[in-house]
Amino acid sequence: MTGSEDPPAFRLAYVPGVMPDKWVRIWNERLPDVPLSLTQVPPDGTDRILRDGGADAGLVRLPVDRAVFSAIPLYTETTVVVVPKDHLVTAADEVTLADLADEIVLHPLDDVLGWETPPGRPALERPATTADAVELVAAGIGVLVVPLSLARLHHRKDLAHRPVTDAPGSGVALSWREDAHTDLVEEFIGVVRGRTVNSTRGRPRAEQATDRKGGRGRADGDAARRKPTPGKSSGGARRGSGTARGAGNTRGAGGSRSGRRGRPGHR
Repeated sequence: MTGSEDPPAFRLAYVPGVMPDKWVRIWNERLPDVPLSLTQVPPDGTDRILRDGGADAGLVRLPVDRAVFSAIPLYTETTVVVVPKDHLVTAADEVTLADLADEIVLHPLDDVLGWETPPGRPALERPATTADAVELVAAGIGVLVVPLSLARLHHRKDLAHRPVTDAPGSGVALSWREDAHTDLVEEFIGVVRGRTVNSTRGRPRAEQATDRKGGRGRADGDAARRKPTPGKSSGGARRGSGTARGAGNTRGAGGSRSGRRGRPGHR
């Protein structure tokens, strides 16, 4: 590396609610010399930062534009309804969308569930953000349906949440630009997929090629050391011929011993 080159680094974008901590910790253990920087972006900001090269990969919410981005789905979140603690919904362990039919359901502009038709009755005005919607729930204006991670992110002591069994889920994926699949991106793919540290799939291609060459060299060296001296049979050859002579014995090892026991008779 020349003095003008930047040291290697990996830049990861992520959306609110997604917790990359575990994967960052594994990365730092495996590649301590390659810093990983985190950038939180709004749910609709991942496309922009990846297109512009501001991040190498992102933990995003599906769907993504498959014509531009690759994506590996990681998990699908449970959807919950956020309500005041004294709301009737809290009397149940879980609810359905039909249970919310008479409720004012807030639908923030940064909603990530992609409703075809939002449940319940609409509010007079859509909140700008999920955080704003949570404030309105606390004020008794309505209820909010969001992925579980966002309910936890905006948790308040005066609010509660319950699973909505028939609501759409929110899929989370690792995504990157199709034309920017670098060795470091492959390393992070290995981290989120749980590959072991010695897995060749997550290692730079040059290093894999070196290992393959080294492996062939060791194999050739081993073969050379095992090559029998001309005129002298190896132990394996004697065992093979002994087996052939003891054709009536079904065990190869027994055939070998039978061949050796027959030799003293030639004295």
